[in-house]
Amino acid sequence: MGKVVLVTGVARRLGGRFVRRVQREPGIDRVIGVDAVPPGHSLGDADFVRADIRHPMIAKVLAEHDVDTVVHMDVNGTPLGRSRGRGSRSAVKESNVIGTMQLLGACQKAPSVRRLVVKSTTNVYGSAPRDPAVFTETMPAKSLPSGGFAKDAVEVEGYVRGFARRRPDVAVAVLRFANILGPGADSPLAEYFSLPVLPTVFGYDPRLQFVHEDDVIGVLLVASQEPGRGTLNSGTFNIAGDGVLLLSQTARRLGKPTVPVLLPTVTWVGSALRGLGVSDFSPEQIRLLTHGRVVDTTQMRETLGFTPKFTTAGTFRDFAASRGPGLLPPERLARAVDRAAAVLPAGTPR
Repeated sequence: MGKVVLVTGVARRLGGRFVRRVQREPGIDRVIGVDAVPPGHSLGDADFVRADIRHPMIAKVLAEHDVDTVVHMDVNGTPLGRSRGRGSRSAVKESNVIGTMQLLGACQKAPSVRRLVVKSTTNVYGSAPRDPAVFTETMPAKSLPSGGFAKDAVEVEGYVRGFARRRPDVAVAVLRFANILGPGADSPLAEYFSLPVLPTVFGYDPRLQFVHEDDVIGVLLVASQEPGRGTLNSGTFNIAGDGVLLLSQTARRLGKPTVPVLLPTVTWVGSALRGLGVSDFSPEQIRLLTHGRVVDTTQMRETLGFTPKFTTAGTFRDFAASRGPGLLPPERLARAVDRAAAVLPAGTPR
């Protein structure tokens, strides 16, 4: 592993966890955490630099600290702090796309940089009716994401590939994470599963994969270090726990009822979710809850050399346990169902 590691997105809980963990690795002289706002949690012995990666100042940070390993975790689907301001989505897109462009430009000019790890998502594959049963890293999306975080991730990966061509001396690893869950998960999907009643698409029971937040930290550590014998930490890797769960299985394991919505009115699902308190739930997330998505993780195991500790089912079990008993008392359950029905179109199955 490099002597000086720079991590972006450290104001978020997951970024903070990785910073605290990576500084305990042998051979690390210094860890630098970067974000536009100060973190509300401890970064251990790491140095914090308040810098917006959308601005050229990030190049100065890389040069001044002689950084050799960059772990780019500041690619996210939601604004920091769950802000619901009107401009929150545009700000997230700017941070994801423009911020990555600036960071890669700075890395290109920094001769000390020898390793780059980028947090991406399996959302880049989209979710469509004619998708393959299992996506490998070389398969293109049947229907490219049209917006939201998924489209940001597609653009980010395009810029990363361009950087890799311009700096072939840099080891570049792109980690495509399945839906991240765990006790501390903060995402639109985690909010969805936290609802008292789960809106679903009538007639569809999608297959889902999850990756535990502990395994996210573990695979980031592996990708950030020098590869061991028989492994290679350059390339694009799908990251997910073993196995799949059907959406109906997740509802049963949470002890929560579902409200089905007819497919012709699927666009109402987003409004229903927002009405129930889920913010930033994009059409791509709705398509995921319609068609699902499963990815192959052979390269993660055989090439990267990483095996998750949690299966998909184990990840969801840990997430569900952290949320407590799911089934509401009868009177509260009736109110929750009525509230969900109130924002659904007429004719939707109840």
